[in-house]
Amino acid sequence: MTSTLLLLVLFTLAPLSLQGPDRNVIRVGGLYVPNYEELMVAFRAAVDHVNADKSVLPKHQMMAVTEKVSLKDSLSTCAKVCELMQTGVSGVFGPQSEDTAEHVQSVCDTMEVPHVEMRWDLAQRRGACAVNLFPHPSVLASAIRDLVETWEWKSFTIIYETDDGLIRLNELLKLYDPKGHTVTVRQLEPGDNNRPLLKRIKNSNEINIVLDCTIEKLPEILMQAQQVGLMAGYYSYIITNLDMHTLDLEPYQYGGTNITGIRVVDPSDPDVRTAVQEMNDLSRNFSFAPETLRMETALMYDSVRLFAKALHWLVHSQRVSFRPLNCETVENWEHGFSLVNFMKSTEIKGTTGVTRFDNEGFRSHLVLDIVELNYDGLVSIGSWNSTDGVNLTRVHKAAIQEGSESLQNKTFVVMTALSDPYGMLKETSLKLNGNDRFEGFGTELIQEISMMLGFNYTFKLQDDGVYGSINKQTGQWNGMLREIIDGRADLAITDLTITYDRESAVDFTMPFMNLGISILYRKPTKQPPSLFSFMSPFSNEVWVYMFSAYIGVSVLLFALARCSPYEWTNPYPCIEEPDHLENLFSLKNSLWFTIGSLMQQGSDIAPTAVSTRMVAGIWWFFTLIMVSSYTANLAAFLTIESMSSPIKSVEDLANQNVIKYGAKRDGSTASFFRVNFLYEINLKNKK
Repeated sequence: MTSTLLLLVLFTLAPLSLQGPDRNVIRVGGLYVPNYEELMVAFRAAVDHVNADKSVLPKHQMMAVTEKVSLKDSLSTCAKVCELMQTGVSGVFGPQSEDTAEHVQSVCDTMEVPHVEMRWDLAQRRGACAVNLFPHPSVLASAIRDLVETWEWKSFTIIYETDDGLIRLNELLKLYDPKGHTVTVRQLEPGDNNRPLLKRIKNSNEINIVLDCTIEKLPEILMQAQQVGLMAGYYSYIITNLDMHTLDLEPYQYGGTNITGIRVVDPSDPDVRTAVQEMNDLSRNFSFAPETLRMETALMYDSVRLFAKALHWLVHSQRVSFRPLNCETVENWEHGFSLVNFMKSTEIKGTTGVTRFDNEGFRSHLVLDIVELNYDGLVSIGSWNSTDGVNLTRVHKAAIQEGSESLQNKTFVVMTALSDPYGMLKETSLKLNGNDRFEGFGTELIQEISMMLGFNYTFKLQDDGVYGSINKQTGQWNGMLREIIDGRADLAITDLTITYDRESAVDFTMPFMNLGISILYRKPTKQPPSLFSFMSPFSNEVWVYMFSAYIGVSVLLFALARCSPYEWTNPYPCIEEPDHLENLFSLKNSLWFTIGSLMQQGSDIAPTAVSTRMVAGIWWFFTLIMVSSYTANLAAFLTIESMSSPIKSVEDLANQNVIKYGAKRDGSTASFFRVNFLYEINLKNKK
């Protein structure tokens, strides 16, 4: 009886003894690379949060074990993972490096230890022990496509940094239709200067832009876009980076540019504020704020909580032992697959919303917050989910109505100038006053706008007709722009060219016409053919080379004929032994034979020696090529009319005195000629 009772006690305590003295401690490993130290702060804060909540793991205590790994050294990273395995970790979190994450995943799959990631993965797929909380690439692609369709963009330009960006934007590329959507794709330059690229986009008159780049490069791109004039009120941006809300967007807040983005972290969420407070209590080197909390940091916090809840169900469903593992053996952790399955079937509400997985093991039911930049900063205007698509709380029509109501019953002073057909004085015998004096395209346009928005206006004529330019010495503006800057007028409507200097001083609407600078003059007459026009197919050098070759071959033929005995023939066939022999290839005959071959007319004499025949054959092949080329070029010269163009550049226009030209004083055209002439003068002086 006593022995039986002793055996029963031993069998009961056996599993506990296998778990070791730290059976209540659950170790979790965190791997981080340089510049991602804040992830480990979130990692430790989440572990402390789980330990403080006794409803999750009441009988266990989690312990965070962190290791700093190299950014690209896979060998040392795998060694660090094996060291974590020897401490008995039940899960590995990170790293964020794409170069080493796959090697960590391979080790975890071999040891059957869950590997939790929270990074963008281009080839995100279901793995044996892999759990990735980052949204699947197809989810982000669908969200951006739905947003473009909601804004009803018929044409737009895609700006991307790396090839990964095209995966996020692949659904947009499918929208391309020659008869409908026009999609232009441009890649950012490898360096820091992307102003030439942005300038080309501005010159293309494209106003809808989808921007995809890293959060580190995004501020520089936005600043350069503003410098080249791509941040005016009529431009619209969709920024795909999920951390856009962490940037300081105040420089673009009052410019009127429509900037829309998506985010997963809502700073007003109580869970976000609680997590940020816990991170700040734990960290000494980092200062967190709900408005600047990055997505990957929030995902790290949520992943630990998800892992802890999955452990809760695992511990309650079976008897779990946590023990060290050796990478050099074939032994693995028998509970790894069960824990991964519990994670993918568990649902939590965290800093990135509801975390849930589909049957493929990818995060599902993701809700993205749609934000827009206005005078109050980033404001949420709706949301997106994979089921319902875009759901806007403030629709575009409401925004237009809001702007219309702010202009109702107001009176504006509108500057204009007399420039046919945009602004003209009415020709009538009646005496007219006020706005009735004017007519033209600009007058009718402002009239229609006032009827739509319900405001009043009074025309003010610019007496000197100067549109406005800046004095480089004093920095002062003149003309219409000076009236607007000083507040004596509210707006101007005329044929005003948008320049970089003007756009830096005042705001412009979307241009209704783009003309550029053109000069109209009489079409040049056809030039009569010259006496030597037959020489036009070949250049002078070619004619000289041909004449030299003609003389050289003739002399060579004459010399070879003189040296070869086969070219000396009997002039009198009836005399068997004549006193002298005759050579037909005299210098005169050699010249005649060569020119006859060139003209393709032949000759009465023919070479008989091998050497002279070889020279003649080579010359015939040469003449075949030259005659064929001459015939083809001559036909082209006869079919193309030779036109005389007196003006081919601005310098030609300045150097001639036949065509008289002029430009409006202090206008953009006059500024263009002034700047270009000064550039040409400085260039000549340097030379």
